[in-house]
Amino acid sequence: MKKNTLLLFALLSLGIVSCSDDDNNSKPAPQPEANLPEWYYTGGELGTTHLATFNAFEQPTVSVEEGGMYQSFKNGEALFEKPFMSNNSGVRHGLGPIYIRTSCLHCHPGYGHGKRIEAGTFNTNEIGNGNLLVVYNKDTEGYVPWLAGMPQSHAVAPFKAPVDESKITVEWKDYTDEWGNKFPDGETYELQYPEVNMPEDAVYVYNQGYDQLGNYGVKLESTIGIYGTGLLDAISDEDITAEWKKQEQDGLMQNGLNIAYFENGQWKSFYANTAQGGDGTKYIRRYTYAMSRGPLQDGAGANAFWNITNATRSDRRMHYLDAAGTYALYSSKDPEVQAGFEKYIAGIDPEKKYPEFWEGTMEERIYAYLTSKNLPVEVSDEEYTDLMVWHRGLAVPAARNVHDEDVQKGRNLFEKIGCTYCHRPSWTTGEDNLRDPARFFADGGDELPRYPHQKIWPYTDMVQHKLHMENDIRTGWCRTTPLWGRGLHQKCTGSPTADRLHDCRARTTMEAIMWHGNAKSDARYTVENFRNLSKEERDAVIKFIDSI
Repeated sequence: MKKNTLLLFALLSLGIVSCSDDDNNSKPAPQPEANLPEWYYTGGELGTTHLATFNAFEQPTVSVEEGGMYQSFKNGEALFEKPFMSNNSGVRHGLGPIYIRTSCLHCHPGYGHGKRIEAGTFNTNEIGNGNLLVVYNKDTEGYVPWLAGMPQSHAVAPFKAPVDESKITVEWKDYTDEWGNKFPDGETYELQYPEVNMPEDAVYVYNQGYDQLGNYGVKLESTIGIYGTGLLDAISDEDITAEWKKQEQDGLMQNGLNIAYFENGQWKSFYANTAQGGDGTKYIRRYTYAMSRGPLQDGAGANAFWNITNATRSDRRMHYLDAAGTYALYSSKDPEVQAGFEKYIAGIDPEKKYPEFWEGTMEERIYAYLTSKNLPVEVSDEEYTDLMVWHRGLAVPAARNVHDEDVQKGRNLFEKIGCTYCHRPSWTTGEDNLRDPARFFADGGDELPRYPHQKIWPYTDMVQHKLHMENDIRTGWCRTTPLWGRGLHQKCTGSPTADRLHDCRARTTMEAIMWHGNAKSDARYTVENFRNLSKEERDAVIKFIDSI
């Protein structure tokens, strides 16, 4: 009996060791076959994962594993995946008082692009609905001032959600293009686009007496994949600027370039951080469809980790609210919010360290809390650093089927018909000297993975173009989305459709291509070429796109 017990203990010990961090780092990574083309290595030597399984988007880069960052990477992964709570202490506390989602995974199923949502009520409680509401002024195309740029539809009592999503509906409408959704050889396709209806009474401040909503409209904008963003960050500013200059000089885009950002060979608008610990240093724009963010260290993910949940950190010690302060003003006057605030604030500030939360009228106290720029920190610096190790450390799946004759044929046609002008196949990263707009990383980012001098294959020019789609993206300008890994979307997210383009309107790669075909589109010439291919050739192009 004693011998059996010792044997069981030994086996359990081996099991424990096999799950340790050291062992995970020592396991040999899947090895690629021989004689592979360089475009197989989408993320270069340091950023490519050889997995093509359901978790292909979740893998760490070589830089993470060889840099001793694996445990930090896994800690960051947990922060991405697990929901935040409205508790005032404990792991992942600090949700609210109003928020967009409880976790990052809600919007990035399988770490990828958001999934297409069904017609009906706009429900963000479902994991996979990565669509955000874009509420804008139809006359100016700017965001409305009475909602945050990323509108919140949830709240922690006694506060109320800025928009009531149960009153918001999405309808998918069929669209017929100028070719009747038919190729010259008779093959047909279908096109759909979403329309969103948000009545006035879905808006909290409107129900509280605010009557200046104006001529607003609502669109959908889905999240994009987050794998490989560290590699895109490693492309030098000089190289991206050179691409913009080249395209301006070529003059091939019938819509030109976005002159609000770039004109006469130089940037006119930069990204800078002055409100959240930054010193205002100017950086070129590179992230989000609208290119609203600069370096990854203060980019879309770094910002969203705060504003999606409204959990504060040392460089974000305020609530994410609308720019005009409308929500704070009307919440402070709401009798039901006032009735529950005493209990709520006692949990936030039990030791009464913030006198402004306790002194004055109830309206003044609520307003002071909602607009404070010195709130308690809920996400530690160590946790945020782990999150950024994970964010910058996600690898890109290698290209698949690279020896397939149809894929190789499709790759040649992809270039021949002009796709590679905007979907530029490759870049070579620079020194990868980290830029830190919020001045958060004390040692210049030495704690984060780096990717110097890597030839990568993202299939994007990092430039904005216009496609003039029906019910198009706000402003019409959209940065060319990287194509790498997108062919694995359905496998990694479980979605029944390919969910391509900014609002997941394209259910197949074919539909995505044909949405580029408007007469005013910058891709019109390429789509005309695609239409004139044989069905066999069109299928080869699609097979190539789905393999990269």
